[in-house]
Formats: sequence, C-alpha cells, structure tokens
Amino acid sequence: MSTMRIFSRRSISSLRRSTVSERGGIISKFIFLIFLVFLILALYVARHPLLRLAGQIWIVDETPQRSDAIVVLGGDNYEADRAARAAELFKAGMAPTVVASGEFLRTYASTAEYTERDLTERGVPTEDILRLTHRAANTLDELIVIERLAAGKNWKKVLIVTSNYHSRRTHMLCENIFPPGIEVRVVAAPDSDYNPDNWWQHRIGEKIFFHEVVGYFVSEWEVHRIGSTASSATF
Repeated sequence: MSTMRIFSRRSISSLRRSTVSERGGIISKFIFLIFLVFLILALYVARHPLLRLAGQIWIVDETPQRSDAIVVLGGDNYEADRAARAAELFKAGMAPTVVASGEFLRTYASTAEYTERDLTERGVPTEDILRLTHRAANTLDELIVIERLAAGKNWKKVLIVTSNYHSRRTHMLCENIFPPGIEVRVVAAPDSDYNPDNWWQHRIGEKIFFHEVVGYFVSEWEVHRIGSTASSATF
C-alpha cells in the first residue's frame, strides 16, 4: 500500500513539473512572438529612413580642388548629368582640361564623342577637351586606362566625375588603382534617374540600386584578385 502511495506521489510530482515546464515553454514562445511582432512593426515604421540610409551609402562626394584635369567617366545617362557636373567644375576653374572618357561603339564611333558634344553644349571649349576612347568593359578597366593617361601626362591631381550612385564603387577602385603620387577626388553628379531619398518608389531607381550593390562587390572581388595575382608574380 505504501509503495502505491509513493508511486502516486511521484507521478503527481512529475505531472506538476511537466505542467510547469509546458507553461514556461508557452510563456517563452508568447514573449518571443510579441518581440517578433514589435520588431516587424518597428522595421515597418522605420522603413523609409532605413531605405534612405541605404540609398545614401553608395554616394561619395568629395570636395573639389584645383586639379590638372577633370575626367568624366563613360556611361553618362540620357540627360548627360555627368557632363553637366564636369562643365560646372570647369567653369569654376577647377582644371584646365576635361577628359571625355568612353568606350568604342564601332571602329568609327565611341561614347566619348557624345560626352565631348555634351561638354561643348554646356560651355566647355573644344580645345580644352581631351577625348579618351578605349575598349574597357567595366569601371575597373576604364580607371586603369585613366591612371595610365594621368601618369603619362604627369598629372598630380585629378577630379573624376561620375553618377552619385556609382561614386562609392569608383572611389574604392581609385584607392586601389592610382598610386600615391596621383591624388584623386571623386565628385558625384546628381542623377535624374536615381534619387537616394526615394529610389525604392521607382522601378529604374530600384534597378540602379541593386545593380550597384552587386557591381560594388564584384569590383571588390576583381581588385583583390588582381592584387593576389600581382603578389604571386612578384615572388
């Protein structure tokens, strides 16, 4: 009889512990669910400031200084915003020469010609424009061509004008490509297709943003790959 009582007490005690454990588990899950709901709500409320911050991250706009040349990177948009910003810098006396960089479209034509025309239409004299045509397939290759030009011309200071969304990638690449003897400053041109304060509200803004995210990390990988190859060749 006493054995049955002991067993019964143990069963009741075990059942109580199990019930308390289950309650504790339910309470923990409930607290976690409340936390998750508040987190989602907070992200929803703060989504616009966060998206604006994400849009601003890609912009590097360094203060222009008197330089040997202003370089307009190829790939300007329909409104020629890069050329317009470069023309402003030229008129402000920031450099005596503007380089119109652009890739060949055919053996007889290049995007550099379009940039040159955009510059002249905005008040830059033809004699102060240097047309730089090349076969660069991306920004990395284009900046390598520009670095060689700057070294050949013995330029010590260069301003590089590109679209606002493209400026951080350009800045990162310049830091890895140009030697210490050439000071480069990246100037961001406001782009009519990309507004960092509302890029997510327009399809082209979204396309530019995500393209730049991928492009930045691809460029970083390419830079490290080139650096590793150079180091291997040295030894």
